[in-house]
Amino acid sequence: MSKDIRIKKGLNINLVGAAEHTTSKAALSNVYAINLLDFHGLTPKMLVKEGAEIKAGEPIFYNKNNENMLFVAPVSGELIEIVRGARRKILTIKILADKSQEFITHDKLDPATASSDAIRSFLLKSGCWPFIRQRPYDLIADPETTPKAIFISGYVTAPLAADLNYSLKGKEEFLQAAITALGKLTPGKIHISIGKSGDSPLQGLNGIELHKVSGPHPAGLVGTQINKIDPINKGELVWTISPQDLVILGETMLSGKFNAERTVALVGASVKEPKYYTTKIGAEVATFLYASGVNTDNFRVINGDVLTGSTVKPDGYLGFYNTTVTAIPEGDDYEFFGWNKPIFNKISNTRALTFSWLQPKKKYNLTTNTNGEHRAFVITGHYEEVFPMDIYPLQLLKACMVKDLDEMEQLGLYEVIPEDFALTEFVCISKQPHQQIIREGLDLLHKEIG
Repeated sequence: MSKDIRIKKGLNINLVGAAEHTTSKAALSNVYAINLLDFHGLTPKMLVKEGAEIKAGEPIFYNKNNENMLFVAPVSGELIEIVRGARRKILTIKILADKSQEFITHDKLDPATASSDAIRSFLLKSGCWPFIRQRPYDLIADPETTPKAIFISGYVTAPLAADLNYSLKGKEEFLQAAITALGKLTPGKIHISIGKSGDSPLQGLNGIELHKVSGPHPAGLVGTQINKIDPINKGELVWTISPQDLVILGETMLSGKFNAERTVALVGASVKEPKYYTTKIGAEVATFLYASGVNTDNFRVINGDVLTGSTVKPDGYLGFYNTTVTAIPEGDDYEFFGWNKPIFNKISNTRALTFSWLQPKKKYNLTTNTNGEHRAFVITGHYEEVFPMDIYPLQLLKACMVKDLDEMEQLGLYEVIPEDFALTEFVCISKQPHQQIIREGLDLLHKEIG
């Protein structure tokens, strides 16, 4: 029996360019890359050197704070470059892929009979552990800890995000294997949320507590669901993982091979034929971007959705956690007197000069233009209208900005991560970088309190 969650506060951002429910195989990428910026707070230690021949699933570096946490190659080939930044910080690791792939093979694991220690050890050595995230602090989960619960969101509300009901179809065996394994790593429940309507491959799994969610974005964010189901208090810990990463966990355990394959939604107004592509983690975005065609030369590619994703060049690489790639027009133009005339082609949560509220189902072709610049916070109440958590968003943002640790704790920083403030950033008339402010606050809290 499911438990219903209805979210009233929020804002759906309907954009043109949703992916059609058709899937093609992306062209093979010559080079695959692992971006170390995807692993916030991680200090890597290399296990192989430039020029080394490696196999798919072979460890290439580990976490300095936990030598058992290995990060593996998505493909076999030659490690051709280790890109470094200031103070020799490792930024990117590039692999020239072989035409014929070779895999590291592990002993298969039956999650139904394996012990929790065996499951933990397998996930660490196979390279699957980095898919598990923890709250608070939004870091890779510490394998030495035990969460009070595990949360998985199968309900998608982010703009143009991949439809999980479609991309997970036919992968129930792998999903169940992963759920069975994760269930042995926590004394609590595994909470899975799906949409109130629709047929989700997640709803028939065993060993879960199912929740049916309805409401506007950010109802699909796992942080919103945690807040409504079992909020995080000081000293508590929860783990989260995305459904497509569950597939990789399950398949790796059942086959003994790390398969970095993903079903990626290529979306956005700048894409001529938005659709799904089967590719691998770290693949060149160009291998499927230009296969669908682009409408203009002046566009921006985003690893992820338009609210939380990061900019990547067309010849850049698919992120470790990304299942959506978005291409939208670049907003580098200037609209004369754009602030002082009625607006019909933009979405807003306010009725001042905008008329999007008259057409709630209309789809918009928005650019990257922020239509303004940074200025001091203005108290308008707009944040509270789109922020469904039992938290005061403006007060928490200000506490993070002035580095008031006591206020940050009391106002609920333990419960949130940057993506939870993406929508307040979108509606912010002060153009403040909310996600960056929350990220810096989390880093400070983790450093000072741990």
